[in-house]
Amino acid sequence: MNHIHIRPVQSAKERHILLTFPWQIYRHDSLWVPPLLPERAKLIDPNRSPFFRRGYADFFIAWRNGKPVGTICAANDQVTNQQRNRRDCMFGFFECIEDYSVAKALFDHVATWARQHDLESLYGPFNLDYEDGYGILIEGRDRPPALLCGHTPPYYQEFVERYGFKPARGDNLAFAIPAEGNEQALQRLSRLADRVRDRGRIQVRSADINHWQEEAERVYILLNKALAHLTDFIPWQREAVLAMLDQFRPIADPELVLFAEADGETVGWFAAIPNLNEILIHVNGLRYPWDYLKLWWYSRQPPKSL
Repeated sequence: MNHIHIRPVQSAKERHILLTFPWQIYRHDSLWVPPLLPERAKLIDPNRSPFFRRGYADFFIAWRNGKPVGTICAANDQVTNQQRNRRDCMFGFFECIEDYSVAKALFDHVATWARQHDLESLYGPFNLDYEDGYGILIEGRDRPPALLCGHTPPYYQEFVERYGFKPARGDNLAFAIPAEGNEQALQRLSRLADRVRDRGRIQVRSADINHWQEEAERVYILLNKALAHLTDFIPWQREAVLAMLDQFRPIADPELVLFAEADGETVGWFAAIPNLNEILIHVNGLRYPWDYLKLWWYSRQPPKSL
């Protein structure tokens, strides 16, 4: 028999299966950048993850013939639902083999979970984080993903559309601009920036690493002000912004983290972060002790892109 059984994640062994299952899906995908297992473990831990301060979640594994064939989580972000006057069930950690029956079983299970928790619609995929590699990759399989960008198999698009999901937030676009060969365009952009700066009203300054918490607070306020007009905008949570920027602090170059201010108010923010995926693609998610040696080895040379 080939029945699919969906079971909740309860034991430490099952949590390990949930976290390491992507290695089964992407083992032949040379573009995949494995997530860092210590960070993923923190993300699903109610005692350490910022998400569980605003909601709750359950995690599930699909089994067939005693083997894991898919994973998913169902979550209720109570704070965001209240802010938006919605009853969305967030789903994430969705991975499955190339078999639509597995995907359907996982989606059906999450839909049942949503009804049991008085939620009306499924919204995702988000791995308990609205900005870190969310959604399904539609185009752009010619290079590994950059930091904070997602990567999924081609058949995921077919599975979510076949089930009836519709795009909720439009396209999330990422761009690659080689520095070599674009010198003239970059020079024009620099001259334009100089003219704006010379008008005197807008001042641009570098980030103050010694007051990183205060800088992160400014980013949090600015993000929610600047993006509030977007359709289906989900307000950033303070804890999530502070946690994300705290991760970037060790690698942040103050000269590449910039704030624009006008009349004493923060009106713009820009951060160029080294594309650590150029290193992380080699370290296997720090799954084994020797992967830390790989991290040391590949970290000797800084990433070539931002």
